[in-house]
Formats: sequence, structure tokens, C-alpha cells
Amino acid sequence: MAAPIIIAVPKGRILTEAVPLLQRAGIEPEAAFSDEDSRALRFATSNPGIDLIRVRAFDVATFVAHGAAQLGIVGSDVLAEFDYSELYAPVDLGIGHCRLSVAEPAALAATDDPRGWSHVRIATKYPHVTRAHFEARGVQAECVKLNGAMELAPLLGLAPRIVDLVSSGRTLKENGLVEVEVIAEVTSRLIVNRAAFKTRGEIVPLVEAFRRAVDDARAA
Repeated sequence: MAAPIIIAVPKGRILTEAVPLLQRAGIEPEAAFSDEDSRALRFATSNPGIDLIRVRAFDVATFVAHGAAQLGIVGSDVLAEFDYSELYAPVDLGIGHCRLSVAEPAALAATDDPRGWSHVRIATKYPHVTRAHFEARGVQAECVKLNGAMELAPLLGLAPRIVDLVSSGRTLKENGLVEVEVIAEVTSRLIVNRAAFKTRGEIVPLVEAFRRAVDDARAA
């Protein structure tokens, strides 16, 4: 009997949006999957040939790229940052809408003009995307890698600007920051390990089930 197909799903906000899509695709997770207090990391589904794992968003791409999971759900921001050649992203799931933006203190923004930048120091967990974005504009970006609490960097003098995901903008506002530039619009994608896509025949109909689920969600 073949090992189950494993789908990696990120914790947090996207998980809540992903569950209805999984259900539309015919995959009903066990109840504990949606329980934020559950310490379990691997979960059964209504399909005995499919298991789910719940991991950090950045780790979804790593699990799938290295074949530990065969499919995953992850933001286009993560795909751009890692750019794994082993990943195939066949379906835009249309969930997890947000944007990757440059932000700075409101007082600085009042007198600042991004068009005049030649060198910027930026705190971010997206150093690859950030450098590439600014290099395309002829701006040198010095990136300070952080994994969280990005908004503290300008407040404590670590870096005057940040690049981070923005949804409502509330967190920025509460920390005295404002968006000054949008680098990319972000949505979540279904990703597949390329080798598994070629060798596991059950993956192709699964991808099609997700594609139909997205179409059904849009039509609803």
C-alpha cells in the first residue's frame, strides 16, 4: 500500500481560509486540525490516502521542496523568497489576500520620498525579495533579517524601515508606521513537489479537485 499523500498547510490566518477549500476538494480534516490549542502536527482526513501537517508558513515550502510533503498551501511571498526549483505552483487558491510592503515611521514618511532613495536599511524576513526589488530600481538594500516583531525595528533603532506582509494595516498603525510602497500583492497557492507530481498518479486528480474547488468558491 502506498504511503499517504501529505499536504502541508500553514498555521494561523490562512489555515482558517484553507479548511473550506479542502472540504470543497473532498478532503475533510479531523476536528483537531482546526483546533489552535492542539499540539498535534499531523492529522488524518476523511480520505485514508491523504494526511495533513500543520507547520509554519515558511516551512511549508521547505517540506514540499524536499519531498517530505507532496503538496502544500503557501503564500506567493514565500515562493518568491525561496524560489525552489523543485516546486510547481499550479493553482492560485484566491485566499490569504495581503500585500508585501515597505513601511516606515509616520514622522519619517511625512518628509520622505521613496523615489530619492539610493541606499536603504531594512528589517525583514524577506531579504531575497527585498534586495531584488530595490536592485531593480538601482537602490542598494541593506537587510537585517528578522523572523517576527518587525514593527519594533524602527522603534528601537535597528532599522528605519521594514518590509513585511500587510493585511488591514492595523498593526502598522498601532506602532506608528505607514506603508510607503507596495512590493507585491500576495495570495496563497497550491504547490506540488515536481518529482512527486511525475511519480504519484493520484496527485493529478487532486490538483484538479483543488482547481474545481477554487472555481466553485468564486461562483458561490
